Amino acid sequence: MNEEFKTVSWALDSNIYEVNLRQYTRKGSFRAFAAHLERLRDMGIEILWFMPITPISKVGRLGALGSYYACSDYMDTNPEFGTVEDFKWLVERAHEYGFKVIIDWVANHTGWDHKWTTEHPEFYRKNMDGAFYDAHGWADVIDLNYDSRKLQIEMIRAMQFWIETCHIDGFRCDMAMLVPLDFWKEARRKLDNTKPLFWLAECEEIMYHEVFDATYTWKMIHLMESFWKKSSDMQGLFQVLYYYKQLFSAGSIRVYFTSNHDENSHSGTEYERLGDATLPFAVFCCLYDGIPLIYSGQEIPNLKRLLFFDKDEIDWDRTILLAEFYKTLLQLRKTNPALKSGDPKRSPMILSNTRADAVLSFIRRFERDEVLVILNLSADIQSVIITGHTLAGSYKNVFDSRSPDFISGQPLLLNGWEYKVYSK
Repeated sequence: MNEEFKTVSWALDSNIYEVNLRQYTRKGSFRAFAAHLERLRDMGIEILWFMPITPISKVGRLGALGSYYACSDYMDTNPEFGTVEDFKWLVERAHEYGFKVIIDWVANHTGWDHKWTTEHPEFYRKNMDGAFYDAHGWADVIDLNYDSRKLQIEMIRAMQFWIETCHIDGFRCDMAMLVPLDFWKEARRKLDNTKPLFWLAECEEIMYHEVFDATYTWKMIHLMESFWKKSSDMQGLFQVLYYYKQLFSAGSIRVYFTSNHDENSHSGTEYERLGDATLPFAVFCCLYDGIPLIYSGQEIPNLKRLLFFDKDEIDWDRTILLAEFYKTLLQLRKTNPALKSGDPKRSPMILSNTRADAVLSFIRRFERDEVLVILNLSADIQSVIITGHTLAGSYKNVFDSRSPDFISGQPLLLNGWEYKVYSK
């Protein structure tokens, strides 16, 4: 992280919940979503990330409703969701509950009939025939041209509109690496003067930590999937973690997740991709060194791929089975100082154990606080002993206070895919 930019303090022990507004409720509106605020706050959610709320282009639209990411106006809302005033009202309600609100910002491209295509065609890249195009093969969008100084000014002005009008708390920047780093630096300098913001980049490029507070962990989610499909193993997992530790600077914040809108709609639910490893990997994402991200419906859990371009409502008329699971993890993260992000003194230490081919064990420490995590990443019962480290003191199971304390040097029995989390 560049010393020029400081991460807002409220993000360091927080978590992110991605809101797929269209599919969240029958109405799919800002005001309908508000009915879930109390439930989400009780679950321990703190940062609400709304997928793009801007209007969707009609020209080139995919499906009946189109992609959130094909914007036609950066300073208005999708009428499917409600008005700017409705969103402002929702942000106010969210703030009253103690949430922070960030919005998805798609700076690399717009839809085919964005108002700039007629008002400022020079804002766009052109192909050899002088026509708008997208370099990545996305049929419903066209690329912006950051060689245009006026485009950069207008883009920052549009971002500022949402801070000043609706009082948002930050941005999740879509495909951030496709937009020049110098633009993001200028945008942050300008916009953080209006209000200190949280900046999340959808990318894994190391240099983008020069401006962004946090980046994605694509290597890790793909490793999780490879692990479940047996095309990778524990050694592959350790290699990814070593890569992150060695190449990303100390204090770089990473966002860990088992699902999001792209993975769910295009690759499958977490249970399709990760199978029985889903919950132990969810524990990892919540307690390893970063900020956890939870996607709409994972707390049920939602077991279907949500349509991306059409209405496909999440079914909330069921028992929400994993609310307490996530609540336990998020409350531990919030209350235990050892789990705060962005501080090398609290970085995880991988612990050796007698079943390193199947069990991942790590500890996080800060002063007198410790959190010990032991994950059986196999279908077999494992009897495991932590080796090479003396863990003195009393460690309580955060999921079951009635279970025996963890005792250093004693075998611990774990059922297939079982997870143990202990707090000292």
